[in-house]
Amino acid sequence: MSARLIQLWHSSLDVVFPRNCVSCGGAVEEGGLRHICARCEKQLHIVEAPLCSVCGHPFHGEMAGNRLCAHCETLAPRFGEGRTAILLKGTGRSLIHALKYHHALHVLEDVTALMRRVPGYVDYLRGKVLVPVPLHARKLRERGYNQSRLLAECCIGAADGDAEINELLVRKIDTVSQTHFDRETRRQNLKNAFALAPGAVIHRGHHYLLIDDVFTTGSTLNACAGVLRDAGALNLDVVTFGHG
Repeated sequence: MSARLIQLWHSSLDVVFPRNCVSCGGAVEEGGLRHICARCEKQLHIVEAPLCSVCGHPFHGEMAGNRLCAHCETLAPRFGEGRTAILLKGTGRSLIHALKYHHALHVLEDVTALMRRVPGYVDYLRGKVLVPVPLHARKLRERGYNQSRLLAECCIGAADGDAEINELLVRKIDTVSQTHFDRETRRQNLKNAFALAPGAVIHRGHHYLLIDDVFTTGSTLNACAGVLRDAGALNLDVVTFGHG
């Protein structure tokens, strides 16, 4: 379908089903993002350099090159570097929560559009093998989808197909939500939680990119990275959509 036909199709849908902003609930006018109004769009925190080379969180003010933020200096990452697209504040938090907790799959087109806006983000994705952080089978049944897998598909779209997805990991232990735990508690809870998927093969020449929805303490990504490292993944980085 051509871009013009897609635009006409969207316009027709908008007449029948008016769009509401996922952040404020107000009407979304034509142009810009499809599910975030112009006012809330201005409140998005798009990540730009300089930034932490491990988690991708931006530094504020002038810096000579990238370095570790104070948050990551004690992480001891099992991966190389990391990037993120937006900060989990205000509109960004609403966008992630709509996808993760409210089955708002329609926001994925805005996620892809935002990925394209982040300086250097798409170039970071190109040529990589994307490995989504897996959900436990119970959680997957409950939610109906793995948001990390959906975000990986957004990455493919943003990079115009110049990347691939390989679900190399499974989650063996059904841990409780890690949202309110500190890093050490998360690390303990996630010990042995992940494993290689049955039949998974690690190719030493591939550049792997672990993908998750949000970078908080880095514990989940680090646990997954440890499994891939131990299996022989030599070139391994991480990417998230949000940070916070």
